[in-house]
Amino acid sequence: MREKSSMRILVSGASVAGPVLAYWLTRHGFSVTVVERAPGLRRTGGHAVDLFRPAMNISEKMGVLARVEERATGTKRMTVYGEGLRGPVRADLSKIFGATSERHVEIMRDDLSEIYYDAARDDVEYVFGDSITAISPDGEVRFENAAPRRFDLVVGADGLHSTVRRLVFGEESHDHAFIGAYFGVLTLPNAPGLDRELLIHVGVGRTAGLYGARHLGDARALFLFRSERELDYHHRDVLRQKELLRAAFAGMHAHVDGWLDELDRTPAFYFDSITQLHMDTWSRGRVTLVGDAGYCPGPAVGGSTSLAVVGAYVLAGELARAGGDHERAFPAYERAMAAHVRGSRTVALSAARTLIPTSRSGVWGLAQGARLISALPARPSRALLRLITKSARFYDSVSVDDYPTTD
Repeated sequence: MREKSSMRILVSGASVAGPVLAYWLTRHGFSVTVVERAPGLRRTGGHAVDLFRPAMNISEKMGVLARVEERATGTKRMTVYGEGLRGPVRADLSKIFGATSERHVEIMRDDLSEIYYDAARDDVEYVFGDSITAISPDGEVRFENAAPRRFDLVVGADGLHSTVRRLVFGEESHDHAFIGAYFGVLTLPNAPGLDRELLIHVGVGRTAGLYGARHLGDARALFLFRSERELDYHHRDVLRQKELLRAAFAGMHAHVDGWLDELDRTPAFYFDSITQLHMDTWSRGRVTLVGDAGYCPGPAVGGSTSLAVVGAYVLAGELARAGGDHERAFPAYERAMAAHVRGSRTVALSAARTLIPTSRSGVWGLAQGARLISALPARPSRALLRLITKSARFYDSVSVDDYPTTD
């Protein structure tokens, strides 16, 4: 155990941003407690997320890059079935990923969370199976189960539906900018025996895919679909979410019908809107937000995992630079992240348009673009992808300060 300072910081959420923040706060000498609603680390299947260059660099500084690369999904091939196309299009995904970012890994979210948790679990107090119910201006925190405790600072790293944000900022403090789409993920048997391969069906306003990670015994089905209006459901009403997903993909293809048949048997299911979170500020008093809790760019399309890793690193660094003075650190953190947040929102809007085509020509363009990039030599394919995607330019341009630690 490393020596801790007397300054106590509470972090709500143990997915990605929370453990990364906890790691760097302890390296800067702060005493950290992480509270998580789930009874333990979430091992509910999850879905693949992308780590781009800045998040990979931070992971390397944490000493976990080898584990991250070891647990990468390794997806290399993609077969695209498009509504209205004569036959499937096959593409080299490894070349596409390589052209998108100079340093990139796709990894299951649950695996990434576990890796970050392990990096500092001996130096951090983790409290599972509990959640925050109230936060006073002087730092007293009440919990559902544990006795009240006092902290110097509180950080909400608890996602798009953040409890900390609701308690401290109120629902009126932010704007949910729905970008007209939804996504769902379910775990199912790997019946096709996929090995580092993605099968994808693309239609007007909807896209469904199935992939198998090399170290998993099962597969994941991912669904993205457009909706002109926000659908009526509660984010914890799983039965209603499954109904909506079935309705959106009815009759698309026999493959997709088979994936949907697993909805009643799946051990893990996730569904949410693709929504951007806009706030004037992520900080109030002793409380601030990190990752999706403060500036979600859009789940599944906006690089939110990489953004969360960068945000956690910057927040810890600015607190250290200010000697724990949140009145200086929080504004500096927001200034440092502002351009990254704006860029990620633009990336999300562009990615949604590409991944969920709005016309048959868009379906054709997605399939043929994948074929062309796959067929070209590496250097021309990289140049072409840079011309047609904003994500490559944005992620390669993100840079953060180096914050020396007390090690």
